[in-house]
Amino acid sequence: MKFYAEEPAAVPDLFTLPALREAQRTGAILQSTALFFDTDKSLHFRLAGLNAIMPYEECADGITEGSVRDIAIITRVGRGACFVVKEIDESGSEPKLILSRAEAQRRCKAEYIDTLEPGTIISCVATHIESFGVFCDVGCGISALLPIDCLSVSRISSPADRVRTGEKLLCIVRSRDAQGRLVLTMKELLGTWQQNADLFHVGMSVTGIVRSIEEYGVFVELAPNLAGLAEYDNRLVPGDAVSVYIKSILPDKMKVKLVLLSRLARPDVPPPLHHFITEGKVEHWVYSTPNAKKQIETTF
Repeated sequence: MKFYAEEPAAVPDLFTLPALREAQRTGAILQSTALFFDTDKSLHFRLAGLNAIMPYEECADGITEGSVRDIAIITRVGRGACFVVKEIDESGSEPKLILSRAEAQRRCKAEYIDTLEPGTIISCVATHIESFGVFCDVGCGISALLPIDCLSVSRISSPADRVRTGEKLLCIVRSRDAQGRLVLTMKELLGTWQQNADLFHVGMSVTGIVRSIEEYGVFVELAPNLAGLAEYDNRLVPGDAVSVYIKSILPDKMKVKLVLLSRLARPDVPPPLHHFITEGKVEHWVYSTPNAKKQIETTF
């Protein structure tokens, strides 16, 4: 069974009562929109024209132990939530549905997340951004952390410079923290220095993003895993978009020399990510060129 991330927006109700009965029988994991959170701390849904309730203790695995805060449940209102149909009581005039997100999460952990090894490429969804990294839904609302230094080789001031909330991402399982939660990385999928440099040629004029300004020059990101150095310009600030001329590309030194051409309008959203690896498992990744003094690599 595949375990999907919860949808960041409302999910259409396409269920029928027979389909819900079958889902209860098979234990299928479904997803629908949480309509409201009541004073008894239960989530409410409308499935196949019927009211459905998710009691507080069923809203998340760990909610009763205190490892999940109420805010994580409240913020699901108006968004998709995964669940299994725990009970359908048809003794009254209208069937009563009891749902469990906690059970869906326990199954996702046991059958999927706990089986993942370091180096495995997985899909996930960015749910919210902090200064130190991105929290991602790796399945059924279960979070994993993508630290800021794992987003790319090129340094950024905020994860929002690289991804946006609700974006579907490809990541690699880097490790697990002390609580067994996944820690992710993404930079190894975005290409080595040489792979990125091969996309550019001396004499080209291209656009880039200013990432840092030093006394000796301006670092301009040409791709998430490739930056070049241009002459110092005190009119620029990090985050500015610029056009540059590629003066030289030096693989042995892993350097790209640039000439600033003009300042451009800042982009509204981060540019799309280009992945050089999209599936399978990564055992070892070397970013640096063979003769470079500084060797950047990852072993999973």
